[in-house]
Formats: sequence, structure tokens, C-alpha cells
Amino acid sequence: MTQVVVFDYGTGNVHSAVKALELAGADVTLTSDRKTALEADGLVVPGVGAFSAVMAAFTAVRGDDIVDRRLAGGRPVLGICVGMQVMFEHGVERGVDTPGLGEWPGTVTELPAAILPHMGWNTVRSAPNSELFRGIEEERFYFVHSYAAQSWTLEVMPPFPEPRLTWAEHGAPFLAAIENGPLSATQFHPEKSGAAGIRLLKNWIGTLNR
Repeated sequence: MTQVVVFDYGTGNVHSAVKALELAGADVTLTSDRKTALEADGLVVPGVGAFSAVMAAFTAVRGDDIVDRRLAGGRPVLGICVGMQVMFEHGVERGVDTPGLGEWPGTVTELPAAILPHMGWNTVRSAPNSELFRGIEEERFYFVHSYAAQSWTLEVMPPFPEPRLTWAEHGAPFLAAIENGPLSATQFHPEKSGAAGIRLLKNWIGTLNR
């Protein structure tokens, strides 16, 4: 079976993520062990709460180095919710600017919506030829967040493939999912998104070991 690590750094929906990944067909380990996280077929970075708190907890167990080393070697990583947000250069919450992992350029900011948090089911505009959304392009997914990446500035030159960007809207368009080489992420919670979320995780697992 495909070996997936859900990175356990003291925050995030870890047990729900483990169960969902198991339902999607993976052999899942919940751990912060460096060697296990580096050697797994896929690494999942969950995250809930404040950007700054997630970054502090994540870097305290050297999660930043693990993600960087995996991506440098072309080994897949999937970020979920704040686990997606911290892949960007910065997060600004309540006037506090916190450096992120810097895997993607850009800043995560508050959505300009009358009602926050954005909580509940929403549709997405999936990227053409998306691997994550294959067969579930018209489904809805479960969101719980007030902040998001609202623009994309990374320019990718051949021979590297163009990133596949999936958008949703709440007050303004924001990035709901990104597929960029070995690094993928979703702003929504696939583990809370029913059958569609399990299918998305199954699609991601299917991209591992290629």
C-alpha cells in the first residue's frame, strides 16, 4: 500500500485526516518523526487556527526543513487549510505579519466578506486537467476559514508544467486548491467533505509513486 504520513505537530485535524486517508486507500502513519516523514510516499500537512500559531508549532519540530527537503527531492506534499496557507511567503492576521514557508510567493490575507468565517459547503472552479478534481469537478467542498491567498504570482517557465489553480469565492475569488509539481494544497477540508473529499484524497494518492 501507498505509505502516507500525516505530520503531527500538535495542531490540525489529524485524526479526521488519518481516517479519511485510510478510507481513500493509504497506509497512514501519524507522526512527527523526521525519518518517517522524509521517506513516506506522501506527506500531509494539516492545519487549523492562526497562521502564526501553526508556523510556530510546525517549525518547532523542524517541519519546515522536512517540507523543503521533500520538495527538493520531488517527493509529494499535500497541505490542508492553514497547512496550505503556510506554504506562502507571509500571512497577515489582525495586523500581524508572520513569515510562512515561502514555497510560493504571496501573502495570505483576510477575505473581504461581510460574514466571516467562510464556513460550510461551497463550489469550486477546478483547474483544467486537474488531477485532484478528476471525476469530482462539479462537487462541493467544506470550508472553515477567514483568510486565504487571493492572488497567484508565481511564474513557471518551461520545461516545468504550469500550476493548476482551482478557485472559489466568498466576498472575492480565492485559491481553493493548488497543484504545483510535488506540492499540492487545498484551502477546504477534504476530510470533512464527504465522498467528494475522499475521492480527492484518493486522486492525490494515485499520483504518488509515479
